[in-house]
Amino acid sequence: MDLISADQIPPDPEQQASQVFFAGALRRIHRTMLILGVLGSGIAWLRFGGRLALGFAAGAGIAYLNFHSLERIVDALAERTVQSGNAQSGRVVVVRFLVRYFLMAGVGYAILSASPVSLYGLFAGLFLPVAGVFCEAAYELYAAWLRGL
Repeated sequence: MDLISADQIPPDPEQQASQVFFAGALRRIHRTMLILGVLGSGIAWLRFGGRLALGFAAGAGIAYLNFHSLERIVDALAERTVQSGNAQSGRVVVVRFLVRYFLMAGVGYAILSASPVSLYGLFAGLFLPVAGVFCEAAYELYAAWLRGL
């Protein structure tokens, strides 16, 4: 998903390279979240056992879907607002947010009733987007340092 169009790219080659680099941030965050989810589940399995690892995998899956859904909602609202020039009603946004939180609460309850230990893994997995954004921020700082910015 590119957030910039061809007519928005500056003519300066250095600025153009920066725009293209930053436009790939969401793609890199998604990839990092998938990698961290798989690695985290494996490490949790080896270190703490299967129940906690399954809880982590469930939390990571919910967090990934939640991040993807939030991205789509923001894109759709921005597109509608730009096309119509009017701010959209908040009712649909509120309903979508509530559905996500009810989903997380339902999965949390199901995991807690099956195995209380798995709930810790679920909570750890829900922080997957934070880890993905942190890794992206570190990568962008490193890239800026290499370029001397």
